[in-house]
Amino acid sequence: MAAEAAFDLIEEERAPVLALRGDWTVDTIAGLESALREIGQKLVPGAAVDVSALGRMDVAGAYLIDRTFRESPVGDSERIAIRGQHQNAKQLLATARKALGEPAEAPERWHGLKGFLERVGRIMAAIGEEIVETIGFFGETMVVLGRVLANPRRLRWTSIVHVAESAGLNALPIVALLSFFIGLVVAYLGARILQDFGATVFVVELVTVSMLREFGVVITAVILAGRTNSAFTAEIGAMKMRQEVDAMRVIGIDPMEALVVPRMLAMLAMTPILTFAAMMAGMFGGMLVSWAALGVSPAMFIARISEVVPAQHFWVGFVKAPAFALVLATIGCKQGLSVGGDVGSLGTRVTSSVVQAIFMVILLDALFALWFLEMDW
Repeated sequence: MAAEAAFDLIEEERAPVLALRGDWTVDTIAGLESALREIGQKLVPGAAVDVSALGRMDVAGAYLIDRTFRESPVGDSERIAIRGQHQNAKQLLATARKALGEPAEAPERWHGLKGFLERVGRIMAAIGEEIVETIGFFGETMVVLGRVLANPRRLRWTSIVHVAESAGLNALPIVALLSFFIGLVVAYLGARILQDFGATVFVVELVTVSMLREFGVVITAVILAGRTNSAFTAEIGAMKMRQEVDAMRVIGIDPMEALVVPRMLAMLAMTPILTFAAMMAGMFGGMLVSWAALGVSPAMFIARISEVVPAQHFWVGFVKAPAFALVLATIGCKQGLSVGGDVGSLGTRVTSSVVQAIFMVILLDALFALWFLEMDW
C-alpha cells in the first residue's frame, strides 16, 4: 500500500531544507500542490531537498518538486541540491528539469501596412500550398483508380454500394425538393417579368434551359458539397484520429484503395443520377407554375419543350456532373486524410472541405460556361 506523501520544511542557519516523506507518486501528491506553492516562497538560494525518508517516486512527484523550486526565489538553477540517499530521486529530478523546454519566443507581430502585407503573404502562401497538395492528391488518386480498374478484382463493391446509398441515394429527396422549389421560383419570376412584354409563353424555355444547363447540376453539386463532402472528411478524419489509417498501412492495406477509390466511384455513379433527378424536379416545378399562373397545360409545356428546346442543353448540364463528382470526392477525401490528432483539426478540415468544394463547383461551372459559350453550344 502506498505511503501518504508528506514534507517538512526544516529551517537551518544557511538555508531551509525540504524534507520529503512517504511515496511521491501520481496517486499520492494530489493534495500537496497548494501547500507546496505556499512553502515555495520560503525557499531561498541554497535550499536543498532531503530524500532520506522518501519512499517511492515517479516523474509526477519529481515534476512537482522541480516546479516548486523553479517558482520559488531559488529560480531556474541548473540542479536542486539533494541530501541523503535514494535509489532514483536524483535522476528523476534531473529528468524533470531536462524535460522542461525553453519558453517559446513570442512571434514578432507587425502592425499597420507591414502587418497587413504579412497576413496577406501568409494567406497566399497557404493557398498556394493547398492547391499544390490537392493537385498532387488528385494525381495520386487517378493513378490508384487506374490501377484498380485495370484489376477489377481489387474493387471493393461492398464499400462502393454502401457509399453510393448513404452519400448519394439518401440525398435524392433533398436534391429533388430543392430543385423543385428553384423551378417554381424561376417560373414565377419569369412569368411576372415576361408578362409585361406579352411573352409569357417563353417561360417554358426559361425554366427548361436554366434547369438543364445550370441549376440542376449546380444545385446537386452544392448539396453534395455540404452533405456528402463533409461526411467524407468527417469519416476519414475520425479514422485518422483513431489511428485506423495507420493501422491499415501496417497490415498492408492501401488507404487510397480502401477509402478514396470507393468514394470516388460512388460519386461518379450517383452524381449524374442526382443531377438528372434535379433537372426533372425543377422542370416539374416550373410546369406547375405555368399551369396555375399562365394556363399552360402540362401537355403543352412538354410539347413546347420537345419543339423549341434542343437536346444539347441537357448534355451541356449533364456532362458537368462527372467533373463535379471528381472534384467533390477529391477534396473531401484529401481533407479527411489531412486531419491531425485533435478534434479542432477535424472541425477545421470539415469546414475547409465544404468551403473549397463549393468554391470549386462555382469556379468550374463558370469555366464550363465560358467554354460552351466559345463553342457556341
